[in-house]
Amino acid sequence: MKTSWQSLYDEIFACEKCELCRRIHNKVPGQGDIHARLMFIGEGPGADEDMQGMAFVGAAGQLLTKMIAAMGMTREEVYICNIVKCRPPQNRTPFPEEAAACLPYLREQVALVRPQVIVLLGATAAKTLLRPDFRITREHGQWEERKGVWLLPTYHPAALLRDESKKRDAWHDLQLVMAKLKDLEAQ
Repeated sequence: MKTSWQSLYDEIFACEKCELCRRIHNKVPGQGDIHARLMFIGEGPGADEDMQGMAFVGAAGQLLTKMIAAMGMTREEVYICNIVKCRPPQNRTPFPEEAAACLPYLREQVALVRPQVIVLLGATAAKTLLRPDFRITREHGQWEERKGVWLLPTYHPAALLRDESKKRDAWHDLQLVMAKLKDLEAQ
């Protein structure tokens, strides 16, 4: 376990554990409130994220910002990151070995932030952090508790841009998140 954000970021920026680092412009560790109660974890950086070095800044990121605002929060009040810290070629889904290489960094991020709730954005995040056979269309909106942290999978904002009919389910999932945060605050 790293003792500081700086040492974690230094390790991420120096990482060469897989081939993803070979063809990128920037590593994208994540950003936001390092003491956030709520954390969002996506799949991996896209082209816009790779160019800017920031998570969720493209079209899907703009939708995520609107989703967070609809929850009564700002991006600055949550922590946002991805399973992998480097953009996969052509925005393909990260291979399991690529996700495995980055997983220690993600675990350290979670340990440093210490969120109460984590929203898993999309099937890749859920498959990586919950179980390989996870099915987002069947299992979104179902809570899982791990080591005192509540995890809720929902649709990735990019999926909502492709299929607007999923937005109702995603909003329901986010309402569950808001209720959980309220319940945890009352405890």
